[in-house]
Amino acid sequence: MGDVITYDMLIDGKWVQASDGGTFESINPATNQTWAKVPAATEDDVNLAVESAHKALSGPWGKMTPSQRGKLLGNLARLLAENSEKIGRIETTDTGKMLKETKWQCQYIAEYLNYYAGAADKLHGDTLPIDKPDMFVFTQREPLGVIAAVIPWNSQMFLSIVKIGPALATGNTMVLKASEHASAPLLELGKLISEAGIPDGVVNIVTGTGEPCGRVLTSHPKVARVAFTGGTESARHIIRNTAENFAEVSLELGGKSPFIVFDDANIESAVNGAVAGIFGASGQSCVAGSRLYLHEDIADEFLERLIKIAKDIKIGDPLAEETQMGPLCTTGQMALAKEQVEQAVQEGGTILTGGNDREDLGGLYFEPTIIDCPHNEVSIVRTELFGPILAVQRFRTEDEVLAMANASDYGLAAGIFTMHHARAHRMSQNIKAGIIWVNTYRAISPIAEFGGMKHSGHGREAGFQAMFDYTRPKTVWMSLSEEPIANPFQPR
Repeated sequence: MGDVITYDMLIDGKWVQASDGGTFESINPATNQTWAKVPAATEDDVNLAVESAHKALSGPWGKMTPSQRGKLLGNLARLLAENSEKIGRIETTDTGKMLKETKWQCQYIAEYLNYYAGAADKLHGDTLPIDKPDMFVFTQREPLGVIAAVIPWNSQMFLSIVKIGPALATGNTMVLKASEHASAPLLELGKLISEAGIPDGVVNIVTGTGEPCGRVLTSHPKVARVAFTGGTESARHIIRNTAENFAEVSLELGGKSPFIVFDDANIESAVNGAVAGIFGASGQSCVAGSRLYLHEDIADEFLERLIKIAKDIKIGDPLAEETQMGPLCTTGQMALAKEQVEQAVQEGGTILTGGNDREDLGGLYFEPTIIDCPHNEVSIVRTELFGPILAVQRFRTEDEVLAMANASDYGLAAGIFTMHHARAHRMSQNIKAGIIWVNTYRAISPIAEFGGMKHSGHGREAGFQAMFDYTRPKTVWMSLSEEPIANPFQPR
């Protein structure tokens, strides 16, 4: 084991350890060894971070014009792109995600900051054609206040930036809670936030567990909005916590996304999309296309191609250029993957390829796995696994596959592969999911909103709509009359 790095938290522009000196270890999943120590924030630390963010609302930040805030976001975008290699390596070390992906993602998410830098001075109110004489009525939008952003370990840079961008563009301040499973990339981001010229206290980053860190943050009386990405059980706790402070809540939760291939699809394109959808990021994505529905006329050919690609995927060190799939992030995921594959076989599923761990490689590695499932009751069809495990089923009719696709508690994303445009429109309208990809998969843009329905949460991230979500309207009534207001108790 090499040298272990010690990290600090960012509170009120200062880098600090936990007030009681507590720490936790961060494990490199590629080696299963400790590589960093991170502060375990106490209740006092979280309170201090929120107070710092609240104080910053009335400091230099609160007096800036939208254009000035936009320029600082532009600074942060530039620094993020310039440091993409460094932050990508740290994120890969912390999560096991492929360096090729983390480095590219850091470069691309800078465009989200540029988008919101440009949007900062584009948000405006309206004048209202009011139905009363001698009245001038207008609206203006104001920041909500302190935003609590709770970030998971997977894609934490992306999931932080889609919150930071609109929140800061609209004048809010923030406290980010990094995941206890992988905190280091957010702390590295904190260094860039300071370097970009964003005033002290505007963005605070704390590290710790759900109890006490998450509980105190999401129930704090000075928190105006909670932006959460994570699992459904944690979301239930957050909803209960916000009963204490009446904070607004957005929830971007899990998914069990259907990937539907009709008999007229471009098979090569659909196979490549399926590979990216489930084996990209080792399946550790909320939009992973983990339910594959194949029209029975093309199922055998499709699976033959897919299995060949899956068997040839090179598993190994995520920092190595030749590696195509890295490890799982946590031991809990590894245990769940093993358990669910075994249970799927007991329930009648047939393993077409994979199904085994590769811990002989020295870390938390699991083979790309494809399981033929005879019915919807096989547990892996319903359970979000966050791993490279694909459940396959066959269908005959459009109505049949639509019912299968919607037979899930989740509703985040879906993929549809067909050359029949009318069918694509029908399916897009009727699938209960917040994101629909047709003849593509996992495409994103700062211009396009994303989010789910059902147990995949509510609210949207990215797009201009987020500018409205991080503000509240204020209505101003102005009388233009020089006459005094009438006495309501005097007869007219």
